Amino acid sequence: MDERRFTAMRRRLLESLEGCRELQDSDIYQRIDELILETGAEHYIPLSEKVSLRQELFNSLRRLDILQELIDDDSVTEIMVNGTDGIYIERGGRLSLWSKCFHTKERLEDIAQQIVGRCNRIVNESVPIVDARLENGARVNIVMPPVALNGPIITIRRFPDHPILMEQLIRWGTITQEAAEFLELLVRAGYNTFISGGTGSGKTTFMNALSNYIPKDERIITIEDNAELQLQGVSNLVRMEARNANAEGEKEISIRDLIRSSLRMRPDRILVGEVRGSEAIDLLQALNTGHDGSISTGHANSPRDMLSRLETMVLMGMEIPLQAVRRQIASGIDVIVHVGRMRDKTRKVLQILELTGYDRASGEIQTQTLYEFEEEGEDGCQRVTGTLRRINPLRNRQKLERAGISLED
Repeated sequence: MDERRFTAMRRRLLESLEGCRELQDSDIYQRIDELILETGAEHYIPLSEKVSLRQELFNSLRRLDILQELIDDDSVTEIMVNGTDGIYIERGGRLSLWSKCFHTKERLEDIAQQIVGRCNRIVNESVPIVDARLENGARVNIVMPPVALNGPIITIRRFPDHPILMEQLIRWGTITQEAAEFLELLVRAGYNTFISGGTGSGKTTFMNALSNYIPKDERIITIEDNAELQLQGVSNLVRMEARNANAEGEKEISIRDLIRSSLRMRPDRILVGEVRGSEAIDLLQALNTGHDGSISTGHANSPRDMLSRLETMVLMGMEIPLQAVRRQIASGIDVIVHVGRMRDKTRKVLQILELTGYDRASGEIQTQTLYEFEEEGEDGCQRVTGTLRRINPLRNRQKLERAGISLED
């Protein structure tokens, strides 16, 4: 059915439902069936088209319109709606143009409002950029006109319905069995771990997998912009999510607010989904005040770049000498795990770096590489091959000793 006829039917459906309250899905399906019968009496509609039309009309009202088909497809990991220009999807790490698209901005704007409305958020010309999430945990970013010239722009990143465990990452070649067992010991012993990597490198996935090594009898508090972490088997778990300001620019609850509040909630470990700005100073203060075993992530091209970015982010929140910042980083973070996305679209742990201290003479944070990915070339299928090789033994073992864990060299 052409877009004009579908739009007319959708408008008639909305008019017939106007004024009705607390409608069940079955009530909407019944009205859709009646509408299709009425339309079929005027214009011939093949049976196969009636079936698809029934679902499309329902999705346009109660779900995410044509996007619902992609949301329900487990093979789709990212959905990028470029206004009415087209919809791009990611499958298996590769982008392609989808066969369907939104023909009107009004229909697309309805979906945007539906998404943010479920999260008690607002998006309009005054607040044109917003982050939200779907019921299945998928992360959503929406940019509206006038900021988006060909908007509305909707980007949805889907996460697996079932959390990916470290065993799966080992099978995929993301990390070696040896390195995974090494990180397990560090997590159990309470080493503060920071995961760095570029966009789409798998930081959140790796953090989820790593967090499963945390002892189940500990009290864990997760803090995120949008709730994405999927911790399993933890009964004493507190999940907190930041809140954007309202239309008047008030009542914002930031990551900084949540970290400060979490310190009064008797946490054993604090997991911050991603550090982007001045909240870095609050995280470092938490790491330096007895909350061992905490984990966080951040965007960077390498572990050394991550250290530089952390310095910058701390200085955004507080004017203190750079030497003091570096001391806090060196004493607060024990290990940085850097993940990356390779040419063949696979994701791998590229480096595990230990922070060994702060050198007063040079004023630099001292580090050593524990593991590093060494590429062995490409095979005929252009796949990146290599292994995560051990470079140096762990130097700081005090936390392992306190936890009664032995580490074999």
